[in-house]
Amino acid sequence: MQSSALTVDTYINELPQDRKEAIQKLRAITLKNLPKGFEEAMGYGMMGYCVPHSLYPNGYHCDPKQPLPFFGLASQKNSINVYHMGLYVQKELYDWFVAEYPKHVSSKLDMGKSCIRFKKPEHIPYDLIGELLTKITVADWIQMYESNIKPKK
Repeated sequence: MQSSALTVDTYINELPQDRKEAIQKLRAITLKNLPKGFEEAMGYGMMGYCVPHSLYPNGYHCDPKQPLPFFGLASQKNSINVYHMGLYVQKELYDWFVAEYPKHVSSKLDMGKSCIRFKKPEHIPYDLIGELLTKITVADWIQMYESNIKPKK
């Protein structure tokens, strides 16, 4: 479910109350813990945190007009999803998160390569998400992106 909202506040205001509270809390945790340099914006129909063109002029290789995406929050049909591109790129970070998750939540981890799905808002490990966000700086992310994702010419 992609939103057509143009701002994060509009996106949040369109959510049902149970989702709104969880997304607002995730947003607060994100803004508190995300390293300096990332910017909040709407992208791909969800809330996103990206490297702005002022820091990475090349933008995202799939659409250079878009800033380089890093982290996303979305209310989907059956879950609240967190997208962290560092989990997709850095195996050590992925392994750390998978090992830490059961220490914070009793429910089974529902995760793809960079997507973590929470079917119930009460199962969101806010502190763990906050800690995850501190682990990659803008400079780290640009280096990982250029080394692992961006197509080589």
